[in-house]
Amino acid sequence: MTPSKALPIGINLDGVLIHDGLPSPDTPTRLRWVRDAGVFDYIEKNIDPDEDFSPYRYWIAEHGIPVGVFGGIFCAGRDEALMRWGMRTGGELGARLFNIQLFARHADGHELSDREVADWFLDAMEHGATAGCLPAMEVHVDMWSERFHRVEAVGELLARSNVSLRLTLDHSHLVFKIDTPEELLASGLQNAADGGRAQLAPGLPGTLYRQWLARGWVVHAHTRSVATGLPGNAAMQRSNGRPGRAIQYPFIEPAPGSFHRNWEVQALTTWKTAVNEMLDWMKAHPTHAPQQISCEFIPFPDYGGGGRYDIWQNNIACARWLQEEWQRC
Repeated sequence: MTPSKALPIGINLDGVLIHDGLPSPDTPTRLRWVRDAGVFDYIEKNIDPDEDFSPYRYWIAEHGIPVGVFGGIFCAGRDEALMRWGMRTGGELGARLFNIQLFARHADGHELSDREVADWFLDAMEHGATAGCLPAMEVHVDMWSERFHRVEAVGELLARSNVSLRLTLDHSHLVFKIDTPEELLASGLQNAADGGRAQLAPGLPGTLYRQWLARGWVVHAHTRSVATGLPGNAAMQRSNGRPGRAIQYPFIEPAPGSFHRNWEVQALTTWKTAVNEMLDWMKAHPTHAPQQISCEFIPFPDYGGGGRYDIWQNNIACARWLQEEWQRC
């Protein structure tokens, strides 16, 4: 078999640093790192309404690294204008996809209904079409979609309006929950007798992400390796004083003392298998599956926060692995 053309691989700009115990590089330096690594085709950027994006056009041209994906975290009833501004700004910078994390609760405190989530997406689609930067709703912890079965319900509501749901799939937010009772409870899977495998693990026909791929909903993807059945991130607490969640496990062996637990390469197997399933699906369905992936090893409590292993090198190693897997016969 002739190897496929290269897979476009990006990187979340938050992951262009060594770790959060060292000063973070400024944006031009980060873009230079991305360019010089030679393994990334674009950057993914989360918006900050206080950030001046006017220099980005110059920086992008200078370093030859486009903004492929823009996005942010939003609260319904508070951030509609911010979302629309973000889409316009992303479109102006050349991004064609706007990644949306939408909190499960409205600004007034009530839990969003499926109808409210669908209406948010419809509004985003309308403004995204004008901006040339279409939305994708990320399946993500702490968001409406952490109750994974809601994804299908929202997708069905949108279908009644002849609109297809657009998702960002990050396997890490599903796979890390396997065999972790507290995490299964958060997703409404506490009664799963198999530790959640039937719905969250690769190799099974009922796996949720396989269903989303089959429906053509997945238009973008993130990669961040995780292990299963692990407690939270003992190296950093969340704002509520609890340990961060275990949604990042180093892809490459960390230096001694730089990770808060023993590292085993075998712990990556379930996540790697899940990503490979997606790569196979992408090759088989090039018009109904994402054709780009962003590496997203990052700091912050739920991920690599407080650790002292090299986040940047993990992103590079993951990008190389993705390309190797994509090219395999």
